[in-house]
Amino acid sequence: MDDGRFTYSANISLLFTEAPYLERPRLAAAAGFQHVETWWPFAGPYPEAGEVDRFVAALADAGVSLTALNFYAGDMPAGERGLCCRPDRQEELRASAAPLLEIARRTGCRHFNLLYGQLDDRWTPEEQAATAVAAIRDLAAEVDVLGGTVLLEPLAAGLNGAYPLTTGDDVIGLLRGALASTTNVSLLFDLFHLGSNGSDLVDTARRLVEDIGHVQVADAPGRGEPGSGELPVAETLDALHGAGYRGLIGCEYRPTRSTGATLDWIRQPTA
Repeated sequence: MDDGRFTYSANISLLFTEAPYLERPRLAAAAGFQHVETWWPFAGPYPEAGEVDRFVAALADAGVSLTALNFYAGDMPAGERGLCCRPDRQEELRASAAPLLEIARRTGCRHFNLLYGQLDDRWTPEEQAATAVAAIRDLAAEVDVLGGTVLLEPLAAGLNGAYPLTTGDDVIGLLRGALASTTNVSLLFDLFHLGSNGSDLVDTARRLVEDIGHVQVADAPGRGEPGSGELPVAETLDALHGAGYRGLIGCEYRPTRSTGATLDWIRQPTA
């Protein structure tokens, strides 16, 4: 699905939730999407026997390509938002990379969202920053073998616990600083999260476009489809296009009605 400037992918963790998870690639294809993306597709870090096969088969049967996949980020329903900075969760995070790499090899997926994690008072901020940088470097090296890119995402403050990355510049500080020698790490530019934090989306898009590896869109407040909130979605997409971004736009919103009824904004961009 495209609007003449961008091609859009459907995030099946939030879209098409009218159906069970493995049926959503088919619904996305029927709605006109050729590409899908997803959060970690399993309940825990280690898929049960056959789960990877069933996931890959669902994509193949629907005829869609997987273009972005989240690393295991802990218990998301319980509020966890990544494990990178957690010294006590490194073995779990690293082990979960094996099924991610298997999926990448079998599907051609090359963009991987790695959530930083929430700070914990049991360790100093410096200890957790060092843990996170080491994890990002190691996992970036693993996906680099496949030509993959790790994405680092700022999240909305107040909704995601003590998550320290809240602006695009927070990520750029890492990319220019401790991760400067790791060339396959980029910013995930999510309009909902950045807009919820008060970032000037148009300015940020123009300033940081060279470091943006992927874009995700939802409106705010509410995280619904574009047009359901107050963010300058159309203006931001215009700015991204004008600045030279030519990657996919991930539809990562919570539809306010049936998913299919919320897709007109792609063909008729929100003013």
